[in-house]
Amino acid sequence: MRVAVLAPVAWRSPPEHYGPWEQVASLLAEGLVAQGVDVTLFATLDSLTSAALDGVVPHGYAQDPALDGRVQEALHVAHAFGRAREFDVVHSHLDWLPLAFERLCAAPLVTTVHGFGGPAILPAYRASRSALVSISDSDRHPDLDYAATVHHGVDETLLPFAAAGGEDLVVLGRIHPDKGTGEAVRIARAAGRRLVVAGIVHDDRYFREEVEPYVDGDRVRYLGSVGPQQRADILGAAAALLHPIDFEEPFGLSVVEAMMCGTPVVAYRRGSMPEVVDEGVTGFVVADAAAAVAAVERAVRLDRQAVRDRAAARFGADRMVTDYLAVYAKILGTQGLPGTAATPSAPGMPHVTSAGASRRD
Repeated sequence: MRVAVLAPVAWRSPPEHYGPWEQVASLLAEGLVAQGVDVTLFATLDSLTSAALDGVVPHGYAQDPALDGRVQEALHVAHAFGRAREFDVVHSHLDWLPLAFERLCAAPLVTTVHGFGGPAILPAYRASRSALVSISDSDRHPDLDYAATVHHGVDETLLPFAAAGGEDLVVLGRIHPDKGTGEAVRIARAAGRRLVVAGIVHDDRYFREEVEPYVDGDRVRYLGSVGPQQRADILGAAAALLHPIDFEEPFGLSVVEAMMCGTPVVAYRRGSMPEVVDEGVTGFVVADAAAAVAAVERAVRLDRQAVRDRAAARFGADRMVTDYLAVYAKILGTQGLPGTAATPSAPGMPHVTSAGASRRD
């Protein structure tokens, strides 16, 4: 089987710090290679991969003001689609843009829908005949059909189990009202625990008004954007992760990463959180700040080994790879055995719906 994985190019794959979509695309490419699949990763040219690497964007445009993201993404998609006939499947993680040119892709196209930036992009999804994969059932749009839901996986080797944990709480993710960083500060204070804040600033004003005034290096520490190794250390050393989101979170990688370290989660009941957090096993899903404060002490008493075991069973990278191989097999009408060439179906194939992944109306 020959698979092209089309990664975003805002950041390197895998990202050095922030870049969740790049992280998933990279991990999938590595897992497919380990399963014997012939993989080409289309990504920034400074990316690191065991697959064949191809691309035209020198490095992530998000880190270089001289690069226009719209131009770089268009060039990136055009280059990958120009080679599409060499592959059995092209698997895009690049949001709506490839869908606009899907008829030029001479291979079946699979699109992982990492989240909708807004209703304005829906026409591209409606017009395309790509097979769509949602990352949670909660993120399915009622106007679209889906081939499957595939929850993200994470690399267990980069997230070692931390049996002891610690006393401090942590909030990890982009600092933005959606992520509720300021709310986490208030919850930690009410719970009488220190808070570690880590993540890229995506809203300067929000950071200045809701977070920075409380950063004192003691009760609240801000570490900035952190890379994979530091992220694992921070999550493993925490008593619990706070995730008081104020939007319909499509998935929440930091939640799974924390649980993989054995650290339980207290999250708001929005978006995918009821799907991702196993109530009373890996954490608690609550309605508001008062409930979150009460849940903190219950969360820190959870069995950290049980948290890790459940996370490994549900969100390991191998499970994600297996699920995507099943999607490819369904689309190609084969058994999808790694390493075997498949006969591509006609470009622009219609949507398929897998058993157990019905349309949400």
